[in-house]
Amino acid sequence: MVDGGSAVEVMYPDLYKGLGLKPEDLTPYSSPFMSFDGKLVIPKGVIRLPIQTGLEVVEVDFMVVDTYSPYTAIVGRPWLHTLGAVASSLHQKMKFLSGDRVLEIKGCQSTVGAQLPPREKEELLEFLKRNLDVFAWDPCDAPGIDPSFICHHLNVNPSVIPKKQPFRRPLKEHADAIREEVNKLKRAGAIKEVFYPEWLANTVVVKKKSGK
Repeated sequence: MVDGGSAVEVMYPDLYKGLGLKPEDLTPYSSPFMSFDGKLVIPKGVIRLPIQTGLEVVEVDFMVVDTYSPYTAIVGRPWLHTLGAVASSLHQKMKFLSGDRVLEIKGCQSTVGAQLPPREKEELLEFLKRNLDVFAWDPCDAPGIDPSFICHHLNVNPSVIPKKQPFRRPLKEHADAIREEVNKLKRAGAIKEVFYPEWLANTVVVKKKSGK
């Protein structure tokens, strides 16, 4: 993944092992940095590797971390600046100079199955329809998930006193949506009711892409 906000290049275990690299290939590095979830991560070490983009080859230092990520690696500002590239997250594109030409790389966010031949697409749709009961369409469809597998938590500092917000009465439309969602999560066992002695914060309602 290209992340213009990242001050370092990061590599995760799957890619590191997939490249056939060994622990002894790492140079010791112990300065922590902040991960996506706001936690401090201490790298296992650093390794300098080349990245080829078109005809251009740029060497960068990858911080190797032993933590979960949906990505295999993240390249950030050091790589972008060395390559002289300009990236746009809005357009999912990146442009850079190579000799006297401007090259362009496009990100891929195509829908699963969008490029399948008609027959295979039809077979995939039929397969999904036959197995509708396998998918969790609602929190109520997946009760009793072990917290050791996945669990939401608030990244707050317990030593900081919560700031009390002035109470704002929500619109009826918002209040109905909040009540419906809370009841749904309570029925699924995803949340439980607790009582605080003081009011802390207002509920913020955000529309989904579906318009709900």
